[in-house]
Amino acid sequence: MDTAILIAITFVAAFFAALAQYFFKKAMPQFRFRIRDMLSLFRNRGIIIGIIAYFIGLAFYLYALKSGQLSFVYPVFSITFIFVALISLFKFRERVGVKRIAGFALIILGIIIIALT
Repeated sequence: MDTAILIAITFVAAFFAALAQYFFKKAMPQFRFRIRDMLSLFRNRGIIIGIIAYFIGLAFYLYALKSGQLSFVYPVFSITFIFVALISLFKFRERVGVKRIAGFALIILGIIIIALT
């Protein structure tokens, strides 16, 4: 499979994994960590949407693994961290400091290096 297509498929998988995190976080104010409330997770719309997003991401990720090498696909999947940070910045107004931006730059640099090898 072409490297660019493999990266795109992996990015889609990473995006859905990040989207799942958004829905989980959004649903958490409604959830209390008590034994009797654990089953309520499966009645919470945000949790259900997050689980669905995870499964969609998993499907793309498994296809990427089938089509490419694990040592290539897994590091590219680290773009998830950047997607989560962007969602957090725009949806939750979380602050992203200079150290995080430097870390994200290193992730992107790593993906570029892996893609070129």
